[in-house]
Amino acid sequence: MMERRRMDAALLVLFLVHLATALEVPLDLPQPPTITHQSPKDYIIDPRENIIIHCEAKGKPHPSFSWTRNGTHFDIDQDPNVTMKPHSGTLVVDISRAKAEQYECVYQCTARNKHGTAVSNNIVVRQSRSPLWSKEKIKPIVVQEGVSLVLPCRPPAGLPPPIIFWMDNNFQRLPQSRRVSQSLNGDLYFSNVLREDSRNDYICYARFPYTQTIQQKQPITVKVLNLDAINDTMAAFYNDTDLFSEDPADERKPTFLIPSGPSSSKMVLRGQVLEMECIAEGLPTPEISWTKNSGDLPADRTSYLHYQKTLRIVNVSESDAGDYRCTARNEFGSVYHTIHVMVKAAPYWISGAPRNLVLAPGEDGVLTCRASGTPKPSVTWAMNGIPIENSPKDLSRKVEDDTIIFSVVQTGSSAVYQCNVSNDYGYLLSNAFVNVLSEPPRVLTQANKVYQVIKNHRALLDCASFGSPIPKITWFKDSRSSTLDGDPYIHHDNGTLEIHVAQAHNSGKYTCVAGNTLGIYENHVYLEVKDPTRILKQPDYKQVQRGRSVVFECKVTYDPSLQPTVTWLKDDGELPDDERLIVGFDSLTINDVTENDAGVYTCIMNTTLDNDSARAELTVVERPDPPTDLELTDKKKRSVQLTWTPGDEHNSPIQKFLIQYEDSLHHRGHWHNLTEVPGTKTTAHLKLSPYVPYIFRVLALNSVGFSHPSFPSRMFKTEPAAPDENPTGVHGFGTEHDNLVISWKPLTGLQSNGPGLHYKVMWRQKLMESDWTKVTVANNSKFVVSGTPTFVPYELKVQAVNDYGAGPEPAIAHGYSGEDLPVAAPENVQAVLLNSTLSEVHWDPVPSKSIRGHLKGYKVYYWRERSLHKHNPHHVEKQILTFSGNRTHGMLPGLHPFSLYSFNVRVYNGKGDGPPSPDQQFETPEGVPGAPTSLVVTNTNLDTLTLEWNPPHDRNGHITGYTLKYQPVNNSNELGPVEELALPANATSFTLLNLKYSTRYKFYLNAKTVRGAGLAISQEAVTIMDEARPVSPFGNVSSSSGEDGTLISWEYWGPEKNIYVEYIVKNSEGEEEWQKELVNGSQNVMLKGLKGGLSYRVRLVAKGHHDQPLHRSEELLVLVPAVTSRQVDIATQGWFIGLMCAIALLILILLIICFIQRNKGGKYPVKEKEDAHTDPEFQPMKDDDCTFGEYSDNEDHKPLKGSRTPSNGTVKRDDSDDSLVDYGEGGDGQFNEDGSFIGQYSGKSASRETAEGHESSEAPSPINAMNSLNSFV
Repeated sequence: MMERRRMDAALLVLFLVHLATALEVPLDLPQPPTITHQSPKDYIIDPRENIIIHCEAKGKPHPSFSWTRNGTHFDIDQDPNVTMKPHSGTLVVDISRAKAEQYECVYQCTARNKHGTAVSNNIVVRQSRSPLWSKEKIKPIVVQEGVSLVLPCRPPAGLPPPIIFWMDNNFQRLPQSRRVSQSLNGDLYFSNVLREDSRNDYICYARFPYTQTIQQKQPITVKVLNLDAINDTMAAFYNDTDLFSEDPADERKPTFLIPSGPSSSKMVLRGQVLEMECIAEGLPTPEISWTKNSGDLPADRTSYLHYQKTLRIVNVSESDAGDYRCTARNEFGSVYHTIHVMVKAAPYWISGAPRNLVLAPGEDGVLTCRASGTPKPSVTWAMNGIPIENSPKDLSRKVEDDTIIFSVVQTGSSAVYQCNVSNDYGYLLSNAFVNVLSEPPRVLTQANKVYQVIKNHRALLDCASFGSPIPKITWFKDSRSSTLDGDPYIHHDNGTLEIHVAQAHNSGKYTCVAGNTLGIYENHVYLEVKDPTRILKQPDYKQVQRGRSVVFECKVTYDPSLQPTVTWLKDDGELPDDERLIVGFDSLTINDVTENDAGVYTCIMNTTLDNDSARAELTVVERPDPPTDLELTDKKKRSVQLTWTPGDEHNSPIQKFLIQYEDSLHHRGHWHNLTEVPGTKTTAHLKLSPYVPYIFRVLALNSVGFSHPSFPSRMFKTEPAAPDENPTGVHGFGTEHDNLVISWKPLTGLQSNGPGLHYKVMWRQKLMESDWTKVTVANNSKFVVSGTPTFVPYELKVQAVNDYGAGPEPAIAHGYSGEDLPVAAPENVQAVLLNSTLSEVHWDPVPSKSIRGHLKGYKVYYWRERSLHKHNPHHVEKQILTFSGNRTHGMLPGLHPFSLYSFNVRVYNGKGDGPPSPDQQFETPEGVPGAPTSLVVTNTNLDTLTLEWNPPHDRNGHITGYTLKYQPVNNSNELGPVEELALPANATSFTLLNLKYSTRYKFYLNAKTVRGAGLAISQEAVTIMDEARPVSPFGNVSSSSGEDGTLISWEYWGPEKNIYVEYIVKNSEGEEEWQKELVNGSQNVMLKGLKGGLSYRVRLVAKGHHDQPLHRSEELLVLVPAVTSRQVDIATQGWFIGLMCAIALLILILLIICFIQRNKGGKYPVKEKEDAHTDPEFQPMKDDDCTFGEYSDNEDHKPLKGSRTPSNGTVKRDDSDDSLVDYGEGGDGQFNEDGSFIGQYSGKSASRETAEGHESSEAPSPINAMNSLNSFV
């Protein structure tokens, strides 16, 4: 027992050691064959095509191939229809000369070289079959309504089985439901039949997938009748007796059509699809449900087909075995069926198929063939295709069930081992070679390969290697100072180096070193860590109206070394090829949006390493379509029910419906709003008025706007009735003192309720309890009652009446007859002075009888008679203050102090003012005076000056004196200490002594009464330097000259703001004016208008108010230095000399040309040309193409030698040798103004020249050129 455990432990160690040895051996090294491609075990072929049985293998040397058929050697050379592809084991069977049935066999391929032999699976070749339906005559099926029915299909057996479906004669699938469905075997089941199931084209079709053919069963006719109809139909065939004597099919509980009985069983193989079905009949149609007795159904692998009648479980495992219950239920009961499911398993690998072993001499290894199945499979081994028990003995090899152990292998023991695992349901066959090699290490990964990964992603650096013994892999980075072990590096058994989360600092050069006992090999790779691609601004949800434009933004950030590409998708598909869709780098624009543009748009930013995507939905909205199908129901005298069908809302829910009406009797052509209903309703109960022909229409409103109106409804005319209401706004008032005007707001046509609308107007005095006076008024909204007492209260009523009766009892309104002017004035009027500018007036109210109207208020008329000062004139302008309501006092503001006022009080009503009260007077006390009217500074001296003023215009009392304040002001406008003087009341001037010379002062003067001091008037002045002339506010005036002009600088301390500089040439004549330049706010100026070499007188001027003298500085004499002339003689300039040379050369060339032309031989025969032009045979210009005809062949009329006639009718010099100078000698020849030649040479009359001169071009003349040249020179 202990030895067995040690053996197991040794096996485990060996297994772990060689777990990673399933390596790809480079093809340049010796190795046994490996089958790389073969046909499937169950190989179904199309009999119409050549048969190709695949078998591909690799090895070193390249393997040779052979085949067995049905377990015996298949000599391919003996069969002319079979060939093997070169360098391959694949067979090609040409069936053009043979039948495919001859090659329906079991084939196996063998690939061998000197190191071993590999074999393929047993390949069972079968041809696909699609047999025809057997011909049969199907009788019509007559069935009672409500019973169950099964229409059999029974398709012919095909390979593979056909796909079944039911259609009619028009190739339309028959509708299926919970009541009618197709079973797994293709039959059509009816849980109960209805009359509508009657038809004569129930056709079952079978489609065979390999041959792509469809076979059709004969149509089945089904007639569904009730019991009486069946008896009547069949009686003739059965001696007039009823076919069915039982009762009609009634409602009943379910029963199962399939499967039968209470239980059944089913077997399924592991990994396949389990399908179970239960179809029940019953009335009403039963519902099917499924449960598993021993647990829950696997939700991720379970689906339901055929309206819950079929339960489908994919990728079946052993856990799916057990009992399943299907239950059929309707309102009359239920029934269930139990299906016992058994799961068997063909062999399957537990830890994968055996893997190739590469061992160095003296090494140990293990081949493991571990598989499972139900029932448990058996394992057999073979070596090079021969059962291992029949193979040569090898002491280094030990077979233990599913494992072969190799110990201290030696060179030459390479072989291919076959492991066969089988049970009742299938087999597994796997080839695995043992290759004994001594090979130094090599790295198979491409040298200097560059790996690019995205930051924070996993990086895998490959170091695929080969060697025997297996090389050990070591990794280094950059300087190779130390091996890469531990975090963040992970070493995989295949040599790959993993960096789980790559960062920027992980970029660089990596070296992998593969080493074994025979040597080492190193390889360099490079890692570049890139920034991720990220969409910064994702596209937003858009809702846009049809016809407008929309823009989806998709802004992205990415690694600069990676070039991104943008892709836009619509509904996960490509964008439509439409010029309205404009794709930019970071946006998608859709112009003129249509409803087809609605959908989900996805922006995908791709690089070679990563991508990012974002999506947004576009909803295209539009105004809703108008409602349709307006219908009026539930018609009553004063109401109707309106229903309609909403139109398409165009992706924007309808918020409300607006119902409008047209009153064709009272307002034809005008639509009025009647009511609104929520957008979820399509019905409205409308309250209507009598005697109106209504036509309705409906509008729908969504977020975009209102739809177009619907088509109008039918007219609905309500019956007339008496008015429901009376006029509103009844008023009574008088326009004269003896009348009463009764007015009201008339009813509209809609409110009239019927024809013949008029009004009954009633009135009586309010306090007399007299009878109502009545009058009928039509077509008017007022009535005037004459002869009434003045301003008497009345009670009023207006009632609406039409041909069908009177309206309700009207409410009583109140009014008054006409007003008249008041006849009494207020009494006990008096004034109470509150201060010098405010007085309060009191009076007793006027009795109501004397007012004779509605009291509006009181008016106080008041006016200023005069000031109490003897110098002020009279003031008679009246002022009015109105006090609304029943007041007994009022304030008079804004009075003048020290004045005499008169006033009276009057009452007023709606008619006007009453008589005034007797005039009364009051005097206002003294107040503070106004400011003096003027203040002037005169007699300014070195330290004295005189102030003169005029008294205030508004003295407001007796002037008791003046107060004078003054203080100095420095150059920075800062105020000095204040001096104050009291002056007598009769003073109008005052001289100040002992002032500082050349100092600016500010003066304040105000007047006083017993009530206090009034407002002050101010003024400024400056004392002078000496008595000879005023002191200048300028100082330190200086000048300096430069290239840009003359700079004038100064200091200024005067109060004036307007400063300018004046200058004039020294010793200038008297009439010359000073030139000025404004320099406000500055203390220097650059004068640029001064001429060099001259002397100027310069001064500064300060200008104050118009009544103040100018302040000038002392004159400054400025000498402007002469400026050396910068003008250069043009005759010494290079450009001018060059221009002159060019002109002289041009003249010389022209003169040479003219000389050559003058000395050429021959003269123009002018006389001959004149004769030719006057010859009757000379052909004139053609009218059709404006060209001259040909000259005649007469020798006397030959064309001029060396000349050519242009098509425009003028003689133009071309290459003639004649001289134009000779033409100047003719008596009729002339030159025009520009030197060109004119005369008979043209051969035209003067009139013709005039008419056609603009159509001909003039011959160029060298004389023209000469004249032009002479004029230039």
